[in-house]
Amino acid sequence: MNNDQVRTSKFLSLILRHKPEKAKLTLDDSGWCSVDELLRGCAAGGYGISREELNTVVAENDKKRFEFSDDGTRIRASQGHSIEVNLRYIPKQPPADLYHGTAIRFLDSIKKLGLIKGSRQQVHLSPDLETAFKVGKRHGKPLVIRVDAKGMHASGIPFYLTPNRVWLVDAVPPEYLSFDDLHFSHGESLQKQK
Repeated sequence: MNNDQVRTSKFLSLILRHKPEKAKLTLDDSGWCSVDELLRGCAAGGYGISREELNTVVAENDKKRFEFSDDGTRIRASQGHSIEVNLRYIPKQPPADLYHGTAIRFLDSIKKLGLIKGSRQQVHLSPDLETAFKVGKRHGKPLVIRVDAKGMHASGIPFYLTPNRVWLVDAVPPEYLSFDDLHFSHGESLQKQK
């Protein structure tokens, strides 16, 4: 995506995940709003975009943060909301291991509390180390923690898979986190750090 598309994507993330009032939007309880309402709201807020530009940002966003309804008349963010929404994803069986990218400065807290949702509605987990590492880099010096998703699922904790392949869970208790094989960079584990 070019710079204008990145700016548009960030603005869409803001209004579809956190502050719909910035574009005078009303999201339904599943986070959807009308595309027409979105375009009008963006224009009224001084951030006018065309339907074609919106289509491009949704299609080309590398993280696939947004989705259109099947009929193309509504739009929402796929995950990451700080406002209350029910995305209505159906619980799915996760792979045996998932990964959480974060910053090293949070490690002590994570060891005590596990992974908590913080300002978001759910904890986000990645299906692979590389993706989790990219997420961790956004928060500071990156750290990737392996999650025993199979064990959590076996204990009855539901997992949800978004259209953009992010796994969501309400929380990850510390006993399901592996602190023996922490990854501080792609391919570099704690053992290599010692």
